[in-house]
Amino acid sequence: MGLLDGKVAIVTAAAGAGIGQAAARRFAQEGARVVVSDAHARRVQDVAEAMSREYGSEVPALAVDVRDAEQVRRLVEATLKQFGQIDILMNNAGINRLVPVWEMDEETWRLVIDVNLTGTFHCTRAALPHMIERKSGAIINMASVVGWFGSGDGEAHYAAAKAAVMGFTRAVAAEVGPHGIRVNAIAPGLIYNEFLERIYPKEFFERFVSRVPLGRAGEPPDIADVALFLASDLSRYITGEVICVSGGAFMGP
Repeated sequence: MGLLDGKVAIVTAAAGAGIGQAAARRFAQEGARVVVSDAHARRVQDVAEAMSREYGSEVPALAVDVRDAEQVRRLVEATLKQFGQIDILMNNAGINRLVPVWEMDEETWRLVIDVNLTGTFHCTRAALPHMIERKSGAIINMASVVGWFGSGDGEAHYAAAKAAVMGFTRAVAAEVGPHGIRVNAIAPGLIYNEFLERIYPKEFFERFVSRVPLGRAGEPPDIADVALFLASDLSRYITGEVICVSGGAFMGP
């Protein structure tokens, strides 16, 4: 038996090379029926088809821009139509653009805030009525250590969004706890995937790893395993928490 047998999970931004796909696969390995969504229509279809073959059951794919509340609403409706329930929501969609704050235009600010924060709001709001009706559910939000500690790398917008996700997580956890719903967040340190090389210079990775006590950058499965813990009954008495996963680079706010 798997930890998530009989559960239905939605994972946003699940078609990239990073955390979202790793979590979707980890959930499926533990018996969940997983709906993968991503803003990239072709890529999400490719990932869903590969997962369907690998796990022997259909993995639905939906192209969703989490900034669009109507697209998010359709994601929730399609999941309920196919599976009849939503037990787990992982708000993984995120984006970052490195720009010093004095050079940042409003378009860049809004893009990063809207994907990371407003998208988390849209998905949470859409899923909660069903979870409240069933008196059950687990929501996992993606924060970041920069939400606690800031950054000197041109990430003011990203740090602001991730700090807000932490506050949002705690507030929603307090609101929906009486309905049997748990809401937690994960704050990763550096979790490497090849796409990050388009955002950060090589020296960023070298500098970060040099101060990690465990001696390496994190990998997507490191976060997926924590997400599994938060999605499962293993964390049944945990809500409103932000769990740091950084190899010891950040030991508490």
